[in-house]
Amino acid sequence: MQLLGNFGFPIAVTLFLLVKLEKKLEQLELAIHALSKAFSKQEGKSDK
Repeated sequence: MQLLGNFGFPIAVTLFLLVKLEKKLEQLELAIHALSKAFSKQEGKSDK
């Protein structure tokens, strides 16, 4: 029981933060893809 008390809270906090971080990383990935597409379109216009 003491083991659960000592490690349960840190494990719960770690899992919570990992889930939050995963969502932020997915949003960052989408933003990078959108920026890459916009850059490619802009680069194509300047070549013409």
